[in-house]
Amino acid sequence: MLNRVVVAPSGFKESLSAEAAADAIAAGVRRVLPHAELDLVPLVDGGEGTAVALAAATGGKVVTVPATGPVGETIAAHFALLGDGDTAVVEMAAVAGLSLVPRDLRDPGATTTYGVGELIRSALDRGVRRILVGCGDSGTSDGGAGALQALGARLLDERGEELPVGGRELTRLHRVDPRGLDARLADVELLVACNPYNVLCGERGVARVFGPQKGATPEQVEQLSAGLENWAFVLTRDVAVPDTNLRYGPGTGASGGLGAGLAALGARLLPRFDVLLDHLDLDARLARADLVVTAEGALDHQTPRGKVPAEVARRAKLHGRPVLALAGTLGEGAHEVPGVDACHGILPAPMELAEALLRASELLTDATERALRMIVLGTRLPVVAEASETGQADVSGTQRPSSVR
Repeated sequence: MLNRVVVAPSGFKESLSAEAAADAIAAGVRRVLPHAELDLVPLVDGGEGTAVALAAATGGKVVTVPATGPVGETIAAHFALLGDGDTAVVEMAAVAGLSLVPRDLRDPGATTTYGVGELIRSALDRGVRRILVGCGDSGTSDGGAGALQALGARLLDERGEELPVGGRELTRLHRVDPRGLDARLADVELLVACNPYNVLCGERGVARVFGPQKGATPEQVEQLSAGLENWAFVLTRDVAVPDTNLRYGPGTGASGGLGAGLAALGARLLPRFDVLLDHLDLDARLARADLVVTAEGALDHQTPRGKVPAEVARRAKLHGRPVLALAGTLGEGAHEVPGVDACHGILPAPMELAEALLRASELLTDATERALRMIVLGTRLPVVAEASETGQADVSGTQRPSSVR
């Protein structure tokens, strides 16, 4: 019997927050299992919604402040002060996320993380002892250069002139002057919650893997890659703490390389789920479930590389719980995500992306209902007995197999 269902989705980029996705799935579950106990656990991965979710989970609060957005305009950004009173959560997507970049301005060579540095400064103004930076859903590829500029570092070209913001400028970087960095950084613990699979440089570097998603042409991808290589070299020489591998260290490519920029300041780059999910008591909640439903915008071969459905499935399987994954698109490898027992796409028919984004909540609810009805049907089917010693299965009570081949 499905008496208790845990709903633990990620958000759908540029469409549904994790909270909205959880609500949509819950509505679909209630159509089929109106008396089931639902436990909604909208999950954050460091991207959109992280600050709000962690503030709510810990009895903290969200602080709204003006900051520089990814294309240079001043926006109303925010960070969270957690309930412990000592920790601030800076969600980079709240000030430099892809959703803040208008589609006609999507040039990752020009966008900046300057506002991330401004949010860190605002958190320092509150006297916190720990700052957790959530990486994800970024619209930038500047290696965190903008954040360091906002924190007081000077990025200089060969003539000693300061570079403008933007990743494309990093090919001209000659020297980083760290003398103006905010002195208060030395007195706080700086943690970065990131995907450890993302690295700054090389063939799997962040510009090559994610640049096209942010609007980069093939030529711009190569330009950004070269700029980040130069950024890693100069930053390592002029700023980075000893033995810091800014090129290939786990998580250095997080959020367009923001991980590398902050690592140079001594930040610890940590697997995001190890940092974030403890606040939500996820493991204990999964242990009590009869069924776990997770979801994300896409399920494919990249899902096991640090995405929410894979992490939920991994943890659920530690308790032997079945997992259903819902997704906007099912790509190559969708049926091979470890721990996911079944997956289901939410689109009932081909449609334009704009329509799918607009109707995402409705589509997710309807898809949940369809999937749950199939699960319930399966629980009512007679169980086929194990094959007998003669090799013939017992099919009593079921339609006998046809002899037609």
